[in-house]
Amino acid sequence: MALVGTLTAIDAVKYSLNNSFSMMGSNSVTIRNVSSSIRMGHGPGKRNVFPPINFYQANYFKEHFDSPGTVSLSVSVTPVGTVRFESKKTNPNILVMGVDDNYFEVLGYQIKNGRNFNKQDLDMGANVCILGKEISDKLFLNQNPVDKLVYIGSKQYRVIGSLAEKGSSMGFGGDKMVAIPILNAKMNYLSNSTSYSITIKANSVQDLQVINGQATGLMRTIRKDKLGNPDSFGISQSDSLSKALFDNLIYLRAAAIFIGIITLLGAAIGLMNIMLVSVTERTREIGIRKSLGATAENIRRQFLTEAIVICQIGGLLGVLLGILIGNLVAFATGAGVIIPWAWMLMGFTLCFIVGIGSGLYPAIRASKLDPIEALRYE
Repeated sequence: MALVGTLTAIDAVKYSLNNSFSMMGSNSVTIRNVSSSIRMGHGPGKRNVFPPINFYQANYFKEHFDSPGTVSLSVSVTPVGTVRFESKKTNPNILVMGVDDNYFEVLGYQIKNGRNFNKQDLDMGANVCILGKEISDKLFLNQNPVDKLVYIGSKQYRVIGSLAEKGSSMGFGGDKMVAIPILNAKMNYLSNSTSYSITIKANSVQDLQVINGQATGLMRTIRKDKLGNPDSFGISQSDSLSKALFDNLIYLRAAAIFIGIITLLGAAIGLMNIMLVSVTERTREIGIRKSLGATAENIRRQFLTEAIVICQIGGLLGVLLGILIGNLVAFATGAGVIIPWAWMLMGFTLCFIVGIGSGLYPAIRASKLDPIEALRYE
């Protein structure tokens, strides 16, 4: 139960993480003014902060990047915004984002009602917005929010679209987001020291390395980084964080196996004691069987089979309970039902090994009993 339950829970966490990274945008390269600080398994990493990537640098990059892929610009206005419609108002936990027309495609959003930002919205910095599903449901219930007027903070915006459900994970609330044109965000909310993010979605996984290299070269030119100097920006692929986390799940899995083996070792010692007691209690039975012609091999096979059967019954119950416990974790993380066939097979194999290991000595001891002494035991 401990082994299968823990390993199933780890698989559930891995599945949940994989969905989370897919939600955050797959096959993409992101450029920010901070470097990644992921150094799992080797102590905390250092997070470098560089000068802001300003609006004009970000736009120049988008206009001049010519590799196969889709470029999106975005900026976080506030993670604690509020949206109000008439007398209804959200909690102050809304992520307000300034984005361009490619943002939803790159981040994997789908527009359920209305339309995306058009060129006129973006060029004029119009007071229009697109609502996440949770905001739309809270303020408009089952109504279509398109063309309704809402307040984001103290400013009024016209809703031009709403998003399909995205889901929330790893602290990223995909449905608690409201998007406004990036120029509107710059004019109304942001300062010159604000840094913008650039995300490039590759057409295929094979293009990621090429895009990474070309994006680095273009950004170094824009930022005027001198030859030999390090990059003045942070660039990361969407799969780098997932790879780091998944690689470190190996250590967690190894720890779970180690704990499970210790548990099974204790169980083996307990089972051996039970079988030794059984041999002692059934000494007369062994003497009767031997007197009727049972060989030492028959006695060994009997007691060894009993030990293996006991272990397999316990293994079956343990596997069922382990799957139940693991899937409770899967349910809590939104991973769905997981059937860990490999871990189930390993569990039954280990139980078989434990049965042989703990039953062999009692079986040999039983087979060596003298039938006359055994009959006189009681």
